[in-house]
Amino acid sequence: MSVGEFCNRETVVVRKEESIVTAARLMREYHVGSVVVVEDADPGPKPIGIVTDRDLVVEILAAELDPNAVAIGDIMSYQLTTARDSDGLWDTLQRMRLQGVRRVPVVNAAGALVGILTSDDLLELLSDELGQLARIVNRERQREQATRDGALR
Repeated sequence: MSVGEFCNRETVVVRKEESIVTAARLMREYHVGSVVVVEDADPGPKPIGIVTDRDLVVEILAAELDPNAVAIGDIMSYQLTTARDSDGLWDTLQRMRLQGVRRVPVVNAAGALVGILTSDDLLELLSDELGQLARIVNRERQREQATRDGALR
């Protein structure tokens, strides 16, 4: 399965000139833990950074800064890990682990933002797949039991 098949296409975005308060309001409104920072480009917005709810707590609240005086560009992560929509989920998961990131913006071949993939998304997918695997074992037991019961008669 490719990243593009699974990523969330409804990505919340901001510009680096916007305020931290704007980012926090968007996170609350859309119930997300991050916003992707983009710049306008052709053929679509290009991701240049990310700001997480943790960034707001660690960089702003814990430092007792005035959130209205800080722009998103002041605290966003500039070393952005992205995934292409054609990348495989397993390879992307490995890159996320190696880079120590829980969220990766997903881009198309032209570098335009098309979605976001989060560790929560991957946990949901993997738990569904593990559930399916567990059902295989149970189904095998049922089939084996039915076969034995039929053979004993």
